[in-house]
Amino acid sequence: MPRILIIAPAWIGDAVLSQPMLSLIKHRSPDTTIDVIAPAWVMPVYERMMEVSRVTKNPFSHGEFRLWARRAFGKELADAGYTHAYVLPNSFKSALIPWFANIKTITAYSGESRGWLLTDCRPLDKRHLPTMAERFAWLAGPATQSLPIAKLSEPKLPVDKAVRDKTIAKFKLDAATSILALCPGAEYGPAKRWPATHFAKLAKTYLEKGKQVWLFGGKGDLSIATEINRLTLYQCVNLAGLTTLDEAIDMISLADHVVTNDSGLMHIACAVGAPVTALYGSSSPAFTPPLSKKARILSIKIACSPCFQRQCPLGHFRCMNDLSVGMVANAMNTPTAAATNIESTPQLVT
Repeated sequence: MPRILIIAPAWIGDAVLSQPMLSLIKHRSPDTTIDVIAPAWVMPVYERMMEVSRVTKNPFSHGEFRLWARRAFGKELADAGYTHAYVLPNSFKSALIPWFANIKTITAYSGESRGWLLTDCRPLDKRHLPTMAERFAWLAGPATQSLPIAKLSEPKLPVDKAVRDKTIAKFKLDAATSILALCPGAEYGPAKRWPATHFAKLAKTYLEKGKQVWLFGGKGDLSIATEINRLTLYQCVNLAGLTTLDEAIDMISLADHVVTNDSGLMHIACAVGAPVTALYGSSSPAFTPPLSKKARILSIKIACSPCFQRQCPLGHFRCMNDLSVGMVANAMNTPTAAATNIESTPQLVT
């Protein structure tokens, strides 16, 4: 019986986007066992995937090499009987573990001169594989096989309602009143974040209707979430930095709508089936789109976007500043789940 090892990416969103790949593997060989080695903060995502049998913590921190420790860790896996490994990060060091484990077939894209560590080293054709999910999924089949893009499944993360009810009680929340969830953070950097003032204005329109606004994010998002809450006179439920990722996954599933930057929580919201309005600035919906029929995409098409920078290199931040609250509210109220693109006249502002 095939037994596969996945070396997982370090980003929560990328982890969600890898699920279509795992679904393809299981579809082609239902008896396959899939184990995952993932960073601690990504483990809750894989632990919910029905395709995954076991998740093991990656003991190495980001950027940490520790060659002999990697060798020892790989040697520990050598007796597990893995027939195939897929390395999803592009780094050299990420390919060392399956190589030290002496796994017969190791599939990954070439990068950082690591081709000699791989038995199935593939060049990346960005033109034919424009999205992250497609790039992961193509690795699941032979290099000579075309990817059936139309058959890529949407990520699905199950929600444990009993555990969710306990979390509601833990935070003394009201799950009966309509909820707008806001995810104002983005781990990559501020250029991906819609301004706090915009989030607050949107929140006020919902609060004035007697609805709830819940703020989600990690500890790094606490500052912007607190600012949004301050601007709404502390009428929001600020859960940023308070919940575990598991708790956030369950709680976001309660939302009537989620407004979010391009972030890990955007992909989480899609995977739990929530209606999503996704806001893009410095990043591109052509690369990491939300994989959900319930998602809408908003972006301002100006000449300098997407720049893929952590901070606006020109200082004006128009790609997010010009994305108005009215545009977002209109997109949220559209009856279809088709992606919405707001375009302005392309021009470079200096």
